[in-house]
Amino acid sequence: MSNPIKVLVVDDSPVVREAMTAVLSSDPDIEVIGAAADPYEAVAIMRTTTPDVITLDIEMPRMDGLTFLKKIMAQHPIPVVVCSSHTTEGSDVTTRVFEYGAVDIITKPRMGTETFLTESQIVICDAVKAAAGVRADRLTARPAGQRKLTADAVLAKASPAGSASPASRVGTERLIVIGASTGGTEAVGLVLEALPAECPGIVVVQHMPEGFTRSFANTLDTFCRLKVKEAADGDLVVPGQALVAPGGRHTLIKRAGTGYAVEVRDGPLVSRHRPSVDVLFRSAARYAGRNVSAAILTGMGDDGALGLKELRDAGAFTVAQDEDSSVVFGMPKEAIKRGGAVRVCSLELISTALLRGR
Repeated sequence: MSNPIKVLVVDDSPVVREAMTAVLSSDPDIEVIGAAADPYEAVAIMRTTTPDVITLDIEMPRMDGLTFLKKIMAQHPIPVVVCSSHTTEGSDVTTRVFEYGAVDIITKPRMGTETFLTESQIVICDAVKAAAGVRADRLTARPAGQRKLTADAVLAKASPAGSASPASRVGTERLIVIGASTGGTEAVGLVLEALPAECPGIVVVQHMPEGFTRSFANTLDTFCRLKVKEAADGDLVVPGQALVAPGGRHTLIKRAGTGYAVEVRDGPLVSRHRPSVDVLFRSAARYAGRNVSAAILTGMGDDGALGLKELRDAGAFTVAQDEDSSVVFGMPKEAIKRGGAVRVCSLELISTALLRGR
């Protein structure tokens, strides 16, 4: 990268500011231009230098992070990565940070073992790089209730009026797997919202920290026709339900009689992530093969590209989100380049494609 990504760290803890600065500065493609104790100090720094990305704490004195996030997006949109101290900051934080315009949410550096610190460096630096690549026209608040896509509109495209939906004509062994990263919280929501209650069982990997995936799943459950929950080890993959892989652990497909279940396990980062889309996709290729419909959505990097190719080779139907509708085109682009996508289409058509399997 010719010009380093300029990052402003905003956190009220001196220890965290120092840790974040050290982690980000370890990457030659990133330059920390300042570290502010609160939004007021951040604004003072921004009067002289405009950052490419802001990492933002939620709990701060004088002005909380969510209020500052809203002001940034209203006055001068800049990619913001929310940096949380712990997953207990509030069950609705996950929903609100994305509604207010944040592009990602991560946890603060783990100062434990060398492995934890190394993983924190990978996750934090990758999140900042992905945020820097987000298109300017995507940096807007997305209030609840103002969704870009309606279920009825997509379902109308999926089947003629009065005819049986594609999902009602398939066996219970069909399943859908979906992988996403930066920009994926909205994309996954739009895809799931457009699916009927009787659709095949679904398993989703959305790159997100431990704890936040439960809130994400619960939010999806409030507006989707199908049931959505965070996956637990041994959960069956059943029609009409979507399982969201828990943050911080890998989720795999395994056989359960004539159907499928999920295995949730610990393990190292795979393709720089945990949960990893590749882990989910490759297990689906092994145990479900041609019974799978798979989609890879917006996100930076190449997680899922290898797995999508294995799914296609196993006879599965595979689809990648196109560049125009992606917040970050990295993951779909890499999957397409490696020959993993049977079809490439816009976000609004992915639900239809997954139901039809073509």
